[in-house]
Amino acid sequence: MVPSVSIGLALCVLIFFALSLKPLEARGTFGRLAGKPPQRTASGGICASSVHIYGYKCEEHDVVTQDGYILNMQRIPEGRTGTGAGDGGKRQPVLIQHGILVDGMSWLLNPADQNLPLILADQGFDVWMGNTRGTRFSRRHKYLDPSQRAFWNWSWDELVSYDLPAMFDHIHGLTGQKIHYLGHSLGTLIGFASFSEKGLVDKVRSAAMLSPVAYLSHMTTVIGNIAAKSFLAEATSILGWAEFNPKSGLVGGFIKAICLKAGIDCYDLLSVITGKNCCLNASTIDLFLANEPQSTSTKNMIHLAQTVRDKELRKYNYGSSDHNIKYYGQAIPPAYNISAIPHDLPLFFSYGGLDSLADVKDVEFLLDQFKYHDIDKINVQFVKDYAHADFIMGVTAKDVVYNQVATFFKRQA
Repeated sequence: MVPSVSIGLALCVLIFFALSLKPLEARGTFGRLAGKPPQRTASGGICASSVHIYGYKCEEHDVVTQDGYILNMQRIPEGRTGTGAGDGGKRQPVLIQHGILVDGMSWLLNPADQNLPLILADQGFDVWMGNTRGTRFSRRHKYLDPSQRAFWNWSWDELVSYDLPAMFDHIHGLTGQKIHYLGHSLGTLIGFASFSEKGLVDKVRSAAMLSPVAYLSHMTTVIGNIAAKSFLAEATSILGWAEFNPKSGLVGGFIKAICLKAGIDCYDLLSVITGKNCCLNASTIDLFLANEPQSTSTKNMIHLAQTVRDKELRKYNYGSSDHNIKYYGQAIPPAYNISAIPHDLPLFFSYGGLDSLADVKDVEFLLDQFKYHDIDKINVQFVKDYAHADFIMGVTAKDVVYNQVATFFKRQA
């Protein structure tokens, strides 16, 4: 059970700050962009706003999960010139999966020659971008509406069980090929969990994991640690907020409360959360803040907080032995066994020395789970100066990381 004293304290703190922090609204929870007109938003769809403008073909696809969520995906079927396909002219598909509190547009904020999806398309791949449930273009369901609590009754377990399989099935059905997978942050976590349960291994060709996240016990982001250890997500749920939307409402007040409690200047909240990124362009940060963060479920945030506190990778803990037995048939939620990932699956890891979320110690512990992996099937890159966001928006990422990823994928043909 979650300690009632901790939840009670969190509730008192959050309600107090949510009611008393109005003067900070002018600056905005996420800092510098407040009051500035956005340069580019994805209101017309990610293809129209962020791919077509660079002269690339792009298709919008909708995919329905087995539990009824309608997920939006983008496909960039070829490079700008339409040339460069490998494998006898048949382009190998790549699925790119974003992290927590963002969507697929987070890969498309720099100039075209610095954006990973476009770089891979130019190098001959059939590029797909996923958008998990709850993000702006995946707020749809066959029967439920985002205004209903039931719409938000999921954690990253459901991304593993439903979202990734739906995306993989859709791509595989259209292309008839195995898929290269590339994840960042939460995108790596759901990839690890899925591959460990053998659900997608018959459809995956290889996997590249940037800022890999599975174990979070050494996470150095102060705001994340306070949020997890103060049971703030649980308190949010008790107050009735099934949707965790950092941009508005009580959640924004919670974030301000954490900043004040920790004595942190959260004007540049991106750096506070991710670590001191070395290589971000100021205009890219402004564009990021115009479009992100995205909503997720409060239950998902609770699950991530459990991972931080419990120092284990398990399915969602329902808070009591009785409830866990009801859902899992056992008192403790089942563990995800990362070492069960097939030892012959080609893997590429890239992690940063300044990352506050994917801390070096946690990544090294993760890598230790692969000590029996086929040695010629695993590639590890350490980038000393990179933090969490450098891997998706860094101006040097093409030369430092993305070209290495493309070379790795091509070797698996």
